[in-house]
Amino acid sequence: MPLIGFHASHEQIAPRQLLTDVKHAEQAGFTAAMCSDHFAPWSRRQGESGFAWSWLGAALEATTIPLGVVNAPGQRYHPAIIAQAMGTLAQMYPGRFWAALGSGENINEHITGDPWPSKEHRNERLLESVGVIQRLLAGETVSVDGHVIVDRATLFTKPSTKPAVYAAAVSEETAAWSAQWAEGMITVGIDVDDVKRTVDAYRQAGGKGPTYFQLHVSYARSDSEALAIAHDQWRTHVYEPPMMWDVDSVDAFDAAGENVTPDQLHSAVRVSADLAQHAAWIAEYADLGFDGIMVHHVGQHQAEFIDAFGEHVLPQVAGGRR
Repeated sequence: MPLIGFHASHEQIAPRQLLTDVKHAEQAGFTAAMCSDHFAPWSRRQGESGFAWSWLGAALEATTIPLGVVNAPGQRYHPAIIAQAMGTLAQMYPGRFWAALGSGENINEHITGDPWPSKEHRNERLLESVGVIQRLLAGETVSVDGHVIVDRATLFTKPSTKPAVYAAAVSEETAAWSAQWAEGMITVGIDVDDVKRTVDAYRQAGGKGPTYFQLHVSYARSDSEALAIAHDQWRTHVYEPPMMWDVDSVDAFDAAGENVTPDQLHSAVRVSADLAQHAAWIAEYADLGFDGIMVHHVGQHQAEFIDAFGEHVLPQVAGGRR
């Protein structure tokens, strides 16, 4: 069975509380964690957007588990700065930090004022950014004049253990494309067959390294409460790309979510009060061969979920430490 990790959602929970939550998750038996990297939340009901890179240093110091982040270099972040941040965290906490790189979402990236490029352009920019990051982490002095511009950048603080650079992929096409450069992959979804096709596309294209899966769940003491939490916090995720990539404001996402019914959330979130059902769902994804499953309870209050999964779900999977 894979590692079972805890997802820390910066767009939903204030960073001080998230630090408490990730420490709680480790104590409960989660053996890994990851976090999101947002400038804006998906809705005003979520209402947070803590800076992931500040929080990661505190979280790595406060825990002993590996931690990762999903990041989009190239527009909001210059890739040389991401390389510097990755190198610093890896120097301080060798072997415990990874970053999964993707092409980004307009809701976060539009703040620079630059036009939002096509997916093809974003992939080209991402590939350039990955090259910059990898070369800097390898100790090179880097200059680039392309979709990104770098002028004689060098990392003077270098980690003894290079942090892993994974791909963040949500489609078969992106998974296969990322196999040319990634050292591992993380994906997300609900339909098991769709998820399998994505991870298979990565492997069949020659993708190496670990594969991780982010699983959105909603747990409460009743099914109706769990569904209400999912509908309140995660309703816009019933929509698929490219809508999720291209919408550029919180208010536009809130408007799009006005007509989403609670029952539609079953297409985006595993919703149940039955902990045995949650364990069965995790086992179903684990059977696809993932090295880690990162569980995201889509509510804003994590303690009850952490305790319940720690006591009743993690003991049923080998990745849980109980």
